[in-house]
Amino acid sequence: MVELSQMLAARDRRVERQGALLEQYRLPLVSFTLNIAGPVKNGPEIRRLFALGRGLLFGQLRRVKAPLVYREEVDEETGCEGLYVVDMDPAALKTLCCDLEENTGAGRLFDLDVLCPDGSKLDRPRPRRCLICGNEAKDCARSRTHSVPELQAKTRDMIRAALDQHDTERAASLTVRALLYEVAVTPKPGLVDRHNNGSHRDMDMYTFMRSAAALWPYFAECLRIGRESREAPAPETFAALRFPGKLAEGEMLRATGGVNTHKGAIFTLGVVCGALGRLNEAHWRDPAAVLSEIAAMTQGVERELQSQEERIPTAGERFYRACGVTGVRGQAAQGFPTVRDYGLPALEEGLAAGKSEDEAGAAALLTILAHTPDTNMLSRGGIALAEEKRAALQSLLQSDPWPDSETLAGLDREYIAENLSPGGSADLLALCWLLHFLKEEN
Repeated sequence: MVELSQMLAARDRRVERQGALLEQYRLPLVSFTLNIAGPVKNGPEIRRLFALGRGLLFGQLRRVKAPLVYREEVDEETGCEGLYVVDMDPAALKTLCCDLEENTGAGRLFDLDVLCPDGSKLDRPRPRRCLICGNEAKDCARSRTHSVPELQAKTRDMIRAALDQHDTERAASLTVRALLYEVAVTPKPGLVDRHNNGSHRDMDMYTFMRSAAALWPYFAECLRIGRESREAPAPETFAALRFPGKLAEGEMLRATGGVNTHKGAIFTLGVVCGALGRLNEAHWRDPAAVLSEIAAMTQGVERELQSQEERIPTAGERFYRACGVTGVRGQAAQGFPTVRDYGLPALEEGLAAGKSEDEAGAAALLTILAHTPDTNMLSRGGIALAEEKRAALQSLLQSDPWPDSETLAGLDREYIAENLSPGGSADLLALCWLLHFLKEEN
């Protein structure tokens, strides 16, 4: 709980610091605070809202090519504050800030003051509106039209709605990016990449891009489902994802003209997005937390492979009966151990060592393929050939964990000649990219 005296002291310190910066730089200054009703002025969600507003401001400054000369920020019990010196015409800067306040989801909670080099503060061209009724805010404040609890509740709703929208859009975008990075890694043995179509005659890079773009709404929907069911048992979230997954498969086929580009990824990355919805955003950067939530959601799903229904068995069911391979279901139920223990470490170690996205991505793919049976490989080449290729990759990676492009191109020619394509491993590579992006973007 913050007392009035604390807020007044914080304001005095801010004014003093504003004056010092104006004197030092002789340039316009943006003073960014939040309008938070009630005695609680800070907390995890409020900090995230401040970061969201700061990101929007910096993005608009980049858009108009206005240099950010200096920045400093305060995170205190009295709230978050930012002081930003900007080399820009003060009036244009004020217009930019007012646009953010008036035209973004939580902008009404942003307080973006613009001070001129002489210390004068520019007024808003239009009065601020009340959070609740839309009348002029100063009139409602003067007459105390709305109670503090009403204002606090409205503020909480606005913050949560803004953060939910931001999280959903960001996670869906990162998921699509992961799909695009997976297909772009070149060369990849037997798979579509920037050089060729691998062992496929019905798809190319453009097919994958059309498919990935079509799946953005599905990934956003999985986030929403996870968020709305986060208080329910984890398997209920997984059950709720099933029909949207079927709809997404239809959208994929419509976008590709009937070509199956991402059926496996619809399952794998859809479950990931559902898990992200269930988790607090602070846990997104922790792959172990994300994968553990997936395991909780999909517990027992591998038992579906034991189906005794009188119908033609799926490829997964056939390989489970033939050699006990549980495929992506088994991986999900265990929290994708191949990704956790092999694929993601290989990818991130490669990037940390200065390897390119192609080099690190290809090494991660081969590492995944070397450590788990790939049902696509089993389907195309049979059990014996698939195991032979796995053993060969294990030997290769022991001697050279970062195969060069010539070696990879040779593997590509070999796999194409034998009509092999490790599509299941490619889906796990996309998952590696997504987990990496979630860490980096946070």
